[in-house]
Amino acid sequence: MKSILSLIAVLAIAASAYLTLWPVPIDPVAWSAPNNDGYAGAFEPNNRLAELKFIELGQHWGPEDAALGMDGNIYAATHDGSIVKIDLQSGSSDKIASTGGRPLGLEFGPDDRLFIADAFRGLMVMEKDGKLVLLADRTTDGSAIAYANNLDITRSGVVYFTDSSNKFDAQSIGGTLEASLLDLMEHGRHGRILKYDPARGETTVFATGLSFANGLALSDDDSYLLVNETGTYSVLRLWISGPRAGEVETIVSNLPGFPDNLNRAGDDTFWLGLASPRSAPVDALSDQPFLRKVVQRLPASIRPKPQRYGMIVRIDGDGNVLETLQDPEGEYALNTGALHGPAGELVVTSLTEARIGYLEPGWDDRKHRDDLKFYSQKSYAGGP
Repeated sequence: MKSILSLIAVLAIAASAYLTLWPVPIDPVAWSAPNNDGYAGAFEPNNRLAELKFIELGQHWGPEDAALGMDGNIYAATHDGSIVKIDLQSGSSDKIASTGGRPLGLEFGPDDRLFIADAFRGLMVMEKDGKLVLLADRTTDGSAIAYANNLDITRSGVVYFTDSSNKFDAQSIGGTLEASLLDLMEHGRHGRILKYDPARGETTVFATGLSFANGLALSDDDSYLLVNETGTYSVLRLWISGPRAGEVETIVSNLPGFPDNLNRAGDDTFWLGLASPRSAPVDALSDQPFLRKVVQRLPASIRPKPQRYGMIVRIDGDGNVLETLQDPEGEYALNTGALHGPAGELVVTSLTEARIGYLEPGWDDRKHRDDLKFYSQKSYAGGP
């Protein structure tokens, strides 16, 4: 019996030493998570995403972001590095390219070229002939782009894009999800916004100090941009031009989930995806850096992880929540964002699914608005 008790004591000491002393890659910073009001008020649960139709992506999965091409097709970035073209009318999907990395953000720019934020490779563009060109994997001052995530393009072709974490490199850490979880657990504000100027071929730092900078979208007149700060459950507005140029303000705070991508929705409104509901343990540990290190030493299988819940939110440029579409059952979950299709469909993307979802034209049970006028009137003359 004494031998057994001695063994238990040794194991307890070893476990305690491991949980308190074993090196971890994070150096957590204390912060105060806002009290989670949950799915109430503007976020009252509904089943508006339960009517989603689906197009299978074959061997591809994780359509993180998508863009509407001038040819009327949807182009999606998938987890295996592929760019997939999707025809909503025929229900077909075809791989047209592979970046050799982890493409996340997509956006068509001037003369119908497809710009790509690739977490492993940096900022890329796909020319009209299908050739992929690397535009930037470092900023002009020499700092590496470690986690290119989402982007948007001004009317003059200037690209703004997020580098979600310049500490936790998505490729060397082992993947985008793994790197994002480390950055969120540390809360070290390693995210930034970068600016690529095609006229000069320069990539400069536009903003720093963001807690996992994620989705990004420009206003219709390019006077400001919105960015999702995933680590604080908020949306920021950064003014680019006009009398408020240089100002930064929080326009949405205390979201009930982790905000992912942002896409323009017309009339200076925006779709954002909530990839997962917030985690009560993560919030409870926000002001406990030491305990967050302890959690990081636990097996990955029992650490906090994303939960299945479907939700997208439409906001205006001032942060007013205009509507939410949800699926509490999470049939099509970990939603990263949404965009309008060529005939008024609403296309919904996901971090993990092997299909892309869409609501058929007329999905808006209010009077259907001409949200596609941005695409038909898109002009790249002028702008900042």
